[in-house]
Amino acid sequence: MPNLATIDNKIFMLRNQKVMFDFDLALLYEIETKRLKEAVRRNIERFPEDFMFELTKEEFDNLRTQFATSSYGGTRYMPFAFTEQGVAMLSSVLKSAKAIEVNIAIIRTFVTLRNSILSLEEISKRVTDVEKRFPEIYNALNYLMDTDKKSIEQTERIKIGYKKI
Repeated sequence: MPNLATIDNKIFMLRNQKVMFDFDLALLYEIETKRLKEAVRRNIERFPEDFMFELTKEEFDNLRTQFATSSYGGTRYMPFAFTEQGVAMLSSVLKSAKAIEVNIAIIRTFVTLRNSILSLEEISKRVTDVEKRFPEIYNALNYLMDTDKKSIEQTERIKIGYKKI
């Protein structure tokens, strides 16, 4: 079963949504991308645009430049991008035990990412509350962080002048 880090590395932001691409999903499911796409096309009514969409040529070209090289070879069709709901729907289309196992891991990864974002938002809100309620403490902390940063810069700089022999 794939681990959280493996799946996390295959989740991308595209059109302001977290998505996974058909070729990455096929790799995780241990099937050919062609077979995954066939199953989706046979059940296309299960995949509205907020579950899955096909990349445009421009998006695909941009994606390939992010990976530096194309390991996907020549492609006649643009890849599909699946949102969290689309990945969940894949489990009803792909009926193998491997697909179910991988889907569970992927959904757990999406949930973990969402929870970490919520935690970050909560921390940010609390910091803002502290800033509003205790501006003196907030300013003092900022001053100390800036001072610490300056001292690090001072110790890392290249020394000039005469060297003792």
